[in-house]
Amino acid sequence: MASSHTTHRYFIALLLLSAAFSPSSSDDTKFAKSLIHFKHSLTNASALDGWREAAGVTRLCSRNKPLWSGCVCLNGSLVGLRLEGMGLGGFLDAEALAELPLYTFSVARNNFTGPMPDLGRLTRLRSLYLSGNGFRGEIRGDAFAGMRSVRKVVLAGNYFTGTIPASLVELPRLVDLRLQDNMFGGRLPEFRQPNFTANFSNNRLRGSIPAALSGLNATSFYGNVDLCGTPLAPCRIKKHFPKTPFIAAALAAAALSAFITLTVVHRRRPKHLKYSKSMDGFPMEDPKPPNKKKKQDQRLCFVNHNIERFELDDLLRASAQVLGSGSFGSSYKAALPGRQSYVVRRFRKMNNLSREDFSSHMARLGRLSHPNLVPLVAFHYTKDEKLLITKFIENGSLASHLHGNRGSGRPGLDWGTRLRIIKGVARGLAYLYRELPTLSLPHGHLKSSNVLLDSNCQPLVADYALAPVMDKGHAEQLMAAYKSPESTQSEGVTRKTDVWSLGILILEVLTGQFPASYLKQGRGPSSDLATWVGSVVGEEWAAEVLDRDMGGSAVGLLKIGMSCCEWDVEKRWDMREAVERIQELKE
Repeated sequence: MASSHTTHRYFIALLLLSAAFSPSSSDDTKFAKSLIHFKHSLTNASALDGWREAAGVTRLCSRNKPLWSGCVCLNGSLVGLRLEGMGLGGFLDAEALAELPLYTFSVARNNFTGPMPDLGRLTRLRSLYLSGNGFRGEIRGDAFAGMRSVRKVVLAGNYFTGTIPASLVELPRLVDLRLQDNMFGGRLPEFRQPNFTANFSNNRLRGSIPAALSGLNATSFYGNVDLCGTPLAPCRIKKHFPKTPFIAAALAAAALSAFITLTVVHRRRPKHLKYSKSMDGFPMEDPKPPNKKKKQDQRLCFVNHNIERFELDDLLRASAQVLGSGSFGSSYKAALPGRQSYVVRRFRKMNNLSREDFSSHMARLGRLSHPNLVPLVAFHYTKDEKLLITKFIENGSLASHLHGNRGSGRPGLDWGTRLRIIKGVARGLAYLYRELPTLSLPHGHLKSSNVLLDSNCQPLVADYALAPVMDKGHAEQLMAAYKSPESTQSEGVTRKTDVWSLGILILEVLTGQFPASYLKQGRGPSSDLATWVGSVVGEEWAAEVLDRDMGGSAVGLLKIGMSCCEWDVEKRWDMREAVERIQELKE
């Protein structure tokens, strides 16, 4: 995702305008009223608590230093707003914003949802950043018609659909456009602005890439499976025949015949006992005649474009090993001949979203890439159940290393290894929080069995960001986030809830004791691990609490774990502070 911290690149341009700025206390007072008016349209705006109208003269800037949080200042004048990563929601009051002299405006990495805000009245804008929110739907063709001075537009990481607005093409000064990680469709317009750069990756664009864009890097177009032409693969030339309708009908009939034959073969095939037993009722074995929807139900949807493709039929034929049955369903290891092995997770309680919204969420997860996350490879959707396919991680889960039988010859995890595991988990969570700013629970189900270890004992976090697609009642009964104290309170889970789960994980890693309350269904904590450790804090607890493989230097991490498990959400650290404290620890 494109960074939204590049506004400074346009400060040179803003300096050219500085002569027009004459700082005035009366202007600041007027702008302060507009800012407060704008703040009233926001939710979760605690980061802007300092926006208060004072008696007498109000100052927003001191030369280039903002006196109000989020303001961008130049020579003592307000020239923009940078409200990034503040957890803001609500809506953007364009009327209030239009009263401000904004040359740059950013609300990147917040929790805004709904249609594209009407910002056409911000005619001074040079740069606009709306990335990393939950904006969705089609953008009006004339949405940018009034922004003739705009040079940079960043809409990445939302859920925009429809075609790319024509008014973007008509902006004479536009040089940088970031539309990646959305669901834009249709054909690419021909942007002819001089020195134009853009990123259109991970959308649903199709057709030939216009000649004016052929000089861009190929990565600017990745993830659009129906795009072709330089710098991607050449477009195939379609031959036209006079009897197209008849040929299409013949092809459709042939495809249907082949599909029926394939289905019959699978019905008669008795030998895939391992998988057919575990996949009873699988859609391919439905006795009803196939139809268009059923053919769609038999397709694997790949969200990771760096993986060699395979079919659902390949999984059915693969030798399978049952890995276990977790909170949400069963897991299987599928070994594809000549390829790496994959894990197939079967979910029956994932009916919270429509097919389209489910697919969009999975696509967003598929775009995540971090060394400490288990990558999602593909998914399979039917009305009654879903399959998620991920890479198989050879070394098992952290839970098995902590609580497995040490008498089998496998040594316990030493202090250095445990610290590296917690640091890796923290880095993975920090990435999730940065890339999924619209989710209250960027993970939601963090526990030791969902931390996998590779051959070097580097951790990979699994089962992240599934709360939006789970049946709510099922999630509340089983997900780790709903064992937190706040889950039973009126405000429910928050962006700090995963911090609670991280704290529990830290304490489990240090003590070697399993938090038994996680096995119980229902919301809220019981007499869990955090309460147990808290009961011995203040005594000579290091030897009493820490696992036998730990040393005295682990005390710092134990204190961090306790701070993460703070019962009062307001006093609990947020994820950024928790991660920073963990990364400061030395082996």
